[in-house]
Amino acid sequence: MLASRVRALRASQRGLATTINTDSIVPPKGFESRTPPYAKLLKNLAVAKRVLNNQPLTLAEKILYSHLVEPEELAVGKGSTANIRGVEYFKLNPDRVAMQDASAQMALLQFMTCGMPNTAVPGSIHCDHLIVGKDGAKSDLKSSIATNKEVFDFLQSCGEKYGIQFWGPGSGIIHQIVLENFSVPGLMMLGTDSHTPNAGGLGAIAIGVGGADAVDALTGTPWELKAPKILGVKLTGQLSGWSSPKDIITHLAGLLTVRGGTGFIVEYFGEGVKSLSCTGMATICNMGAEIGATTSTFPMQDAHYRYLKATNRAPIADLARDVNKNFGFMTADEGAQYDQVVEIDLNTLEPSVNGPFTPDLSTPISKLSETTKENKWPQNITAGLIGSCTNSSYQDMSRAVSIMKQAEKAGLKPKIPFFVTPGSEQIRATIERDGLIETFEKNGAIVLANACGPCIGQWDRGANAPKDTNVIFTSFNRNFRARNDGNRNTMNFLTSPDIVTAMIYSGDMNFNPLTQSIKLQNGDEFKFQPPAGEELPNNGFIAGREEFYPELEPVPVPEVQVEVSPDSDRLQLLEPFEAWDGKELSTTLLLKVEGKCTTDHISAAGAWLKYKGHLENISNNTLIGAQNKETGEVNTAYDLDGTSYGIPELMIKWKNEHRPWIVVAEHNYGEGSAREHAALSPRFLGGKAILVKSFARIHETNLKKQGMLPLTFADEADYDKLSAGDKLETTNLIDMLEKGGDNGGIINIKVTKRTGETFEVPCKHTMSKDQVEFFKAGSAINYIGRLKREQQ
Repeated sequence: MLASRVRALRASQRGLATTINTDSIVPPKGFESRTPPYAKLLKNLAVAKRVLNNQPLTLAEKILYSHLVEPEELAVGKGSTANIRGVEYFKLNPDRVAMQDASAQMALLQFMTCGMPNTAVPGSIHCDHLIVGKDGAKSDLKSSIATNKEVFDFLQSCGEKYGIQFWGPGSGIIHQIVLENFSVPGLMMLGTDSHTPNAGGLGAIAIGVGGADAVDALTGTPWELKAPKILGVKLTGQLSGWSSPKDIITHLAGLLTVRGGTGFIVEYFGEGVKSLSCTGMATICNMGAEIGATTSTFPMQDAHYRYLKATNRAPIADLARDVNKNFGFMTADEGAQYDQVVEIDLNTLEPSVNGPFTPDLSTPISKLSETTKENKWPQNITAGLIGSCTNSSYQDMSRAVSIMKQAEKAGLKPKIPFFVTPGSEQIRATIERDGLIETFEKNGAIVLANACGPCIGQWDRGANAPKDTNVIFTSFNRNFRARNDGNRNTMNFLTSPDIVTAMIYSGDMNFNPLTQSIKLQNGDEFKFQPPAGEELPNNGFIAGREEFYPELEPVPVPEVQVEVSPDSDRLQLLEPFEAWDGKELSTTLLLKVEGKCTTDHISAAGAWLKYKGHLENISNNTLIGAQNKETGEVNTAYDLDGTSYGIPELMIKWKNEHRPWIVVAEHNYGEGSAREHAALSPRFLGGKAILVKSFARIHETNLKKQGMLPLTFADEADYDKLSAGDKLETTNLIDMLEKGGDNGGIINIKVTKRTGETFEVPCKHTMSKDQVEFFKAGSAINYIGRLKREQQ
């Protein structure tokens, strides 16, 4: 039925596409791989709008619909986007893929199994996660390169062989480099990192995914996404004083919680958008990941045009502005409807401090002192850190320096250690030229390498690192337990670089720099004035050191050999997962997880990052951060005879005994990083299914990609009925798979208690037709590899 409607619509649309004059929309010479195919996208969008009876569309829908493989398939909506959002699955053709070094290893190992000579779309590799922050950029970079040489050489050889840009260690953080070089209004990009939406600050749709999803795009396989709902955030007024773009998203996280954006794209609009810088918008989009959003984006603004020109992309800026002016492609249609709208008045917005241990626990700075006392948090702050992919722009750094210069003039010195992380070599070189680094360093700051460092967990605090409960203030995006320094008791409070910088001069949680003064040695009182910074450097950006920049248009070199030693403990070639055996699943409940279980809990980072390319080794960290609901213990599970094991140890034992297992958990399971090892490792260790109250979007998709069955309770109360050691068997899995997932969305589970009692638990699934094929083949890579071999 649908196929015939699509054919009819194609026939009716042939004339429509030709009525749009796109002859003059040609990518600028020298910028071909960095310019979205606007002409093609506009034609696709014209078809989509005709199918939808010219219904007004949001910006996010325009970009998504223009990237559909078959825009005619929107006919399922019967002329209304309301019938599509949150219901249908899209097949999309992304324009670009970006991969950071930790996740790129597994993505490329999977890509290699497909046997293709080059990638179907432009891609880039960024070495930013494996660099430890400790003593400063020079020494830290040198030691990290030596430690990770095998991995960096592997990634570089993959880049050379397949024609993928390789940004080596020290070049910068993936999201900042993407913003400076690749993000463009109207672009659609996938990135193997949960903070890929950072690029939405420049009007793109950029989505964080696992490596297997990236392989879809790299191989030219249509990438599947459940049509998101659209959350509109209306900004009114204008930021002033101490309030910054970071406060918009920390405030929004407090309103919506870490699950409030799940299934949504967040689209910002309103008069308040015009006053934001491009990098400020990127900060907001970056932390949209902390509310579970699919991604976030902004309509094209003058700030985007200024930033594109400042980052040496004036021809793209001119073309994008013309496309938007003539076709309205980068702005929402008048009358476009949002599923939900939140309004934020920037005139009254107060700086927020979010934490500890979760990015949605938001406290206005004016309430921090009393909240600290109520919760009995430590009064003293032990360190301040600014920068990272979230807040390392020139504007951020110049505002922080304006605060430091005030303190310096008054004779104040920082009371606690202060660390600064530039986001890229371009930022580092420019702030060095303009004297900002000199101001940081002469006031005691340690300037770290252009890398993730402390934000991702690569922070070595040295021999004197606090072992007990302590407080740090950062301008980062995420603050889960043990994330930054490996200490579960380190309380990370997220806020703007401005507030972090001011707080290092008091070291006191009770200090409010907006209203309070600091006593000087001479007895006088000193009060900070609001920070002042420059949106862009007056003298323009400079590139910095040439060695940190790759070839702009790399050409594949097929004769390059990608070496992986069989004796390596860092890299391991992949063996395909076994295909489905054609039977119902029969599993044993290995662990019932209590409370928050993020990807940090499921597949810890920090020291484990070095094993990202070695599935067997990294699987030894599986769920070591999870809390056992039945005993309260962390990283403890019990065999059927009552013997205690570490969680991965029991998984390995059951795998060797050919005992398939299942894990049961609570809400937002898999929140956090786009860490596909959190799905790969359970699959590798013999897991067959995960049953939870709710999933984080990326993790649920990653499980499907690896051939696991993700299920949610139809009735959350059934969680309480299950215990470790229970036997859980599907009763209608075969039927669901035979129907391509279209069986009403329910999988029934027969539970057999160890007492012999039996009952049935209905569970919900979201398997699409393609995802059913992934499951049957054993994984998405198995399925894609087979298709590519058949095509060749």
